This record gives sequence, structure tokens and C-alpha cells, in this order.
Amino acid sequence: MKVLKFGGTSVGSPENMRAVMNLISDGEQKIVVLSAMSGTTNSLVEISKYLHQKNKETARLEIGKLETKYKQVIAKLFTSEENKKSGLKVIKKSFDTIKSFTSGSFGLLGENTILAQGELISTQLFTLLMVENGHKTKLLPALKFMRIDEDKIADTHFIRKSIKKEIKEVGAANYYITQGFICKNANNEIDNLQRGGSDYTASLIGAAIDADEIQIWTDIDGFHNNDPRFVENTKKIDHLSFNEAAELAYFGAKILHPQTVLPARVQNIPVRLKNTMNPTDGGTLISSETDGQGIKAVAAKDEITAVKIRSARMLNAYGFLKNVFAVFEKYETPIDMISTSEVAVSITIDNTQKLSEIREDLGKFGTVEVDSGMSIVCIVGDIIQEEKGFASKVFHALDGIPIRMISYGGSRYNISVLVPTVNKKETLQALSDNLLEI
Repeated sequence: MKVLKFGGTSVGSPENMRAVMNLISDGEQKIVVLSAMSGTTNSLVEISKYLHQKNKETARLEIGKLETKYKQVIAKLFTSEENKKSGLKVIKKSFDTIKSFTSGSFGLLGENTILAQGELISTQLFTLLMVENGHKTKLLPALKFMRIDEDKIADTHFIRKSIKKEIKEVGAANYYITQGFICKNANNEIDNLQRGGSDYTASLIGAAIDADEIQIWTDIDGFHNNDPRFVENTKKIDHLSFNEAAELAYFGAKILHPQTVLPARVQNIPVRLKNTMNPTDGGTLISSETDGQGIKAVAAKDEITAVKIRSARMLNAYGFLKNVFAVFEKYETPIDMISTSEVAVSITIDNTQKLSEIREDLGKFGTVEVDSGMSIVCIVGDIIQEEKGFASKVFHALDGIPIRMISYGGSRYNISVLVPTVNKKETLQALSDNLLEI
């Protein structure tokens, strides 16, 4: 069995939903993971924001606009009056839930419940569409088997056990439809896997059922060897190893959620990135195999902040770095890059919510400097396969570009440089011109 995930654009209109239905309806049994219709999650976030602000009147207006949009979708999506009525019942239930939060208090549980409605609606409507067109289809409620633990980490043991039980309970079908993104937490409350989490859902499900393949369907053909938004004439990559794909996803390639690769890699299940607008293209295959072709791609991650701690106490001392890292652990702030000298250590972060507290605590160890508006640009591939002199090639390519930090040697699959975001585009272009065959 395969697991296929379709994002918000793929199910963003009645026409697109029908296209997905025709694409998957080949008679082969599969689980299909769907996101909310495009734009829905943004609208639900806005509604939640107004409710947090106690601006209930504006929240009600936005709820009404979104409900009207879905009524228009239902009018175009279904042929029979019976299914149109069923579709209206689906959205009424969800919008009644959303409207219930316009009175009384509103907190995180309410927000997570509201955000879940997009996926709950899209999957129920799509299941109705499949059944209306004669396809043997069942809905798998993700809230019955997707769970995260106290540390917000996927409970893979629970997912594996529960999804098999749920498939058995709903009965035999050719197509099982389920929600991406949403889950329950350790307190059995509605929660989610954060933005882009539908990719992660598909990978977790694929690992849980030992799928033959996990397919992530988007609106582009797969990974490209550079960011097509900034560099012209990029090329699609036919194959990546799990490690290479993980590096690209983490360091800025938007096509894949950063956590997607791990469950598939653990179970050695290939992941394929495909384009709903060009389904005959093979896309990008991600697997345990590597073709040893050296440099594969370049990607960039924005909104990076560099923190430098300078202290003479670091010279020939032990325990200094441990104390520095303990500060970031205290404030639950992940670190991306690290660079050290005898008297200083530079660290990058992409979460600045606790930056003022971090800065204050680090000040106990030395002088602290903070640079914001930075980007990490990473060069990914099987670097070991490159001939000697690779580092000099990188420096030559980046001649004239102000490099704040460089990280090389921590991974055989990645070399990263930190540059001001204003220099990101020229950095990507320079690496393409000198290191990639574009």
C-alpha cells in the first residue's frame, strides 16, 4: 500500500479536488492524506487572532466569509442534491464548533480546535466526492490515531498500533482518506504538527503501515538544485539520499517539511515528490541509496539570528561551551550553526522568542553580540565524493560576499555559510554559477 499526501493547493478548488480524485482512482489500495483547502488555515489563524484579542465581532464577520466560501464550493463540487445536503451538514458542524468560541473565554485548546476544522472539512468533502463517483472510499479520522507526547514528539508506537486498529474498524476500502497536520496530544486534546505538518503525517503513517512508498504531491516537479524564486534555469533533481533531502528540507527547501524524512528513513521507505499539475513526471525519489555525484543542490533559510559570546575565560577552559548550550536548552531554543575560536563562540538560531532572556543569561559569561537579518545558505550533496579543494571552490565562488560564519565538517552532506539576507540572492547565484551545472 502507498501513502499519498496532497497539499492545500491540490485540493484548493472543486476542479482541483476532481483532478486529485481522477489521479488516485487507479484501483490500487492507498491512504490519502489531505491538507485544508488553500487559504483556509490562514483564515482560521486570523479568526483565532481576533478571538485572542477579544474582537469577537470581527471574528464573526471572518467566520461568515469563510462559511460562505465553503457553501459555494459545495454547490460546485457535488452533482446530487443529497450529497450537497450532506456537504452542508459537514460544514455546519465545523462552523458551529468555530462559532462556539465567539462566546466565553478563548485559549490554546480553542485555537487548536479551530485550526483543525480545515482538514476535517476537506477530508469529509473529498470522501463524499469519491463515494459519489463510485469509488470504494472510507474516512480515517486522524484524531483517533495521530498522537504526540509531552515533548511534542510523535508517539510512533501509538500511531502504529492505533492506525491498524482504525483501518480494521472502518472496513475494507480501496481508498482511505485522512487528515494531515492535526493530532491529539498527551492530554488527549486536539493539537497539531505545526505548519507543513501534513508531509510529516504522511511519513508517520507510511512508517506505521510499512508502506511501499510515500508520495508527497505538490505544485512543482520535485526538489530543484537551487531556489527557482531567486535563480533562473534551475534543474529538477531526480534522486536524493535521505540525508541529502533532510539537509535541504531543514535548511530552507520549502517543498518538504523538515521532519518528513526521519520516519521514512527509519523504516527504509522511499519518498517520492510529485507534481499534481504534471503527474507523468517521475519527480524526485528520496531513498537510502546515493548516486555519489557530489554536490546536488543549494538552499537558503531566512530569519536567522547570530549570537556571538566573546570571553577570555574560554581560553584553555573546559565546561564553557556546556554552560553556553545550557542557556539555549533552558529557553528551549534550537541551534542551527556553531563556530568557535579560542575566545569566542558564534551560534545561530531561528527562534527569537526568548532572545532577550538568552542574551541576559549569556552576558554572565562574556560580551554578547547579536546580528539579525541573516540567512543560512547550505550546499548539499555527498561532499566526500568531491575532489580535494572543495572548500577553496566554495570560497572562490563567494569571493566578495560578506560571510558571517561557515560550518564545514559536521556532516559529509552539508557545508553552510551565514550571510546577510540582503546578499542571499547573489550568494545563491554565485554558487550556481561556480558549483552547479545549470
